[in-house]
Amino acid sequence: MALQQRHRILSHFPNVAYNIVAIGASAGGQKPIIEILSALPANFAAAIIVVQHMNPLYHSRLAHILSRYTALRVEQAKSGQIMRPGTVYTYVPDRHVVVDANGSLSLLESPKMNFVRPSVDKLFMSVGLNYGIRGIGVVLSGCGRDGALGVMAMKKYGGMTIAQDETTSGYFDMPSAAIDTGKVDFVLTPEAIANSLCSLVMMELVV
Repeated sequence: MALQQRHRILSHFPNVAYNIVAIGASAGGQKPIIEILSALPANFAAAIIVVQHMNPLYHSRLAHILSRYTALRVEQAKSGQIMRPGTVYTYVPDRHVVVDANGSLSLLESPKMNFVRPSVDKLFMSVGLNYGIRGIGVVLSGCGRDGALGVMAMKKYGGMTIAQDETTSGYFDMPSAAIDTGKVDFVLTPEAIANSLCSLVMMELVV
């Protein structure tokens, strides 16, 4: 993919099935995040946004940690940043991360959702609204119900939704709440999630 094309707005990529993969996690989530990202190829054609509940008082080192395990580019999200394919954007402590229709990220200080900020629901809702059938939401291990409303929003606009299975989840609350909505398309292990993301995102690259 030419450099000029890589910097075009994601919604302008007609030969990519999905533009954005939004991943939400909380307690026990770092291990499956690493397992998924480490299995994705360097030419993965969607942008990935990772939100994980962490103590807002601590600086996030998630981008640095993940960069050691994946062939993809990893960086912490910045407001106004235009997303690029094959790049992982990690959360900023105490800020909601949302995506805009023009392919940019926004960091918000708006009220907490589900008692947390950043909220998986907030991210998923923005992906559903702005990317519809070109968005994938993944709910991983975590406590609470964050992500359930977001899964419903993504399905409302035609997106794809995936939840981690109970056997591999350190904390099954978040995946279970998402599954209970009846709006989750697949319940999978992290390894199977990575395989599915590759199949879903890359399937139109030959067009």
